[in-house]
Parts: sequence; structure tokens; C-alpha cells
Amino acid sequence: MNKTELIAAVAEASGKSKADVKDVLDALTAQIVKTVKAGDEISLVGFGTFKSAKREARAGRNPATGATIQIPASVQPKFVAGKQFKDALNTK
Repeated sequence: MNKTELIAAVAEASGKSKADVKDVLDALTAQIVKTVKAGDEISLVGFGTFKSAKREARAGRNPATGATIQIPASVQPKFVAGKQFKDALNTK
């Protein structure tokens, strides 16, 4: 499912217009990015937690040439699924 399909599905399920759902989805994702970028977490109980994790600089290897390269430190986005979400995926 892509973003357009998600918007259509949520609009149908909620009875809201696609434009309203798109605005809310865009605002939601922008706020998640802004909050996680600031170093905070967003926890949606039962669904999961959005957070960031620091990766230290490390040595890597170019598989094509075998040369050792230095991979710089970075901040990576992380999502940890909540119990209800995990359970929903594992029920028959």
C-alpha cells in the first residue's frame, strides 16, 4: 500500500474527505520527523515508538574493490513495534 492508497482507505473508514486525511497524515509525519530529529521519542501505546539512535563511525569494506573505507557517524530513525501491533500480526 502506498501513501495514496492509505489516504483513500482511511478516508473511507473514517468518512472524512481524502483532502482532510492527506492534511492530517502530512502533519502527523512532519511532527514525527520534527520530534525525533530533536532527540525526543513519540510513543503510541499499542502501536509503537518512533525514536532515533546514534551509530558510531566505523570501518567498512568496499566489496567490489576490497578497500577499507571509513563510514561516518550518523543518526538513524528507529521504530519499535508495540505489543498490540505485534500480537495483531501474529493472530490467525
